[in-house]
Amino acid sequence: MGDREEFLAIWHQHVSRPGSEKLLDWLDKKTDFFTAPASTRFHGACEGGLCMHSLNVYHALHDTFFTEGDSEETFAICALLHDLCKANYYKAGTRNVKNDVTGQWEKVPSYSVEDLFPYGHGEKSVFLIERFMKLKIEEAVAIRWHMGGFDDAAKGGCFAISEAYDKYPLAVKLHIADLEATYLMEHRTSAVR
Repeated sequence: MGDREEFLAIWHQHVSRPGSEKLLDWLDKKTDFFTAPASTRFHGACEGGLCMHSLNVYHALHDTFFTEGDSEETFAICALLHDLCKANYYKAGTRNVKNDVTGQWEKVPSYSVEDLFPYGHGEKSVFLIERFMKLKIEEAVAIRWHMGGFDDAAKGGCFAISEAYDKYPLAVKLHIADLEATYLMEHRTSAVR
């Protein structure tokens, strides 16, 4: 089963909230979510990297933190859509890289950012999701703060992240799962599950 098929299987098994099918239809037909990279040069910097990363976050979140009483739907929504802001965000191109063996410059495929809707990171994902379906408060907070201290607002001394993590443990769990997927499960362009 490929990443797109696994994403869809998890979605159809666990997500049934009103508007979820319209969101999935938009995701599939109006965005590059299933073919986009997850970054320009680091984790998941390959075709399909965004979907792969989303699945890795899902598995890290679910395998590490899911307990009786947790919502399968909430875990699936948060993990699979936390980086929705990266759909229609990257542009494919090339860059010059010096070949270490030959010393010659070569064109290699690359990605650059082309942000047509500069609205932030986590908050942009929340905004895009809520165009189609309502999020629970804990879901919105978790997606908003999944970047933790890497988020620009947190770097500026914002206390909201601390309050969010204190009030909503799901936000901490999603952040940890994102870190695990990014730095432990993925390496530049590939993933190991």
